[in-house]
Amino acid sequence: MDLKIPEINQVMIAGRLTRDPELRFTQKQQGVVSLSIAVNRRYQDQASGEWKDDTTFVPVTVWGPAAERCKDKMKKGSPVLIEGRLTASEYTDKTGQKRKEMKVTARRVQLMAYGEQGGAEAAPKGEAEEVSADAEPKSDPSGIEEVPF
Repeated sequence: MDLKIPEINQVMIAGRLTRDPELRFTQKQQGVVSLSIAVNRRYQDQASGEWKDDTTFVPVTVWGPAAERCKDKMKKGSPVLIEGRLTASEYTDKTGQKRKEMKVTARRVQLMAYGEQGGAEAAPKGEAEEVSADAEPKSDPSGIEEVPF
């Protein structure tokens, strides 16, 4: 008897942009922006008792009109909340070696309020602005045309 397991591919991640959004357009003029999000995990080292930070950098892709809004409203250091799905891609690097990459394809991107800590200018304390409600393309862009980066 086969065990049926529900398959869920859903990601929710909050962090800060590590660079300004890079907006490009596909051959069919669909906007696509690539983001890089830094997510910090703070933990106490068991041996030394010292507090340490572990940073993970997550690549994110946003499609359609939401991509253009990301470019207009976000910049390096902006705190964001990303909801989407994990996608895997394979490419050949400059040395000819095949590489695999996991990234998040965003369904929803929200610029978060800063609170007490500052950085880049963004939404004032207590405000948050949603950049997209459903930012995924209607069809799978990987089979239709090549992503321009």
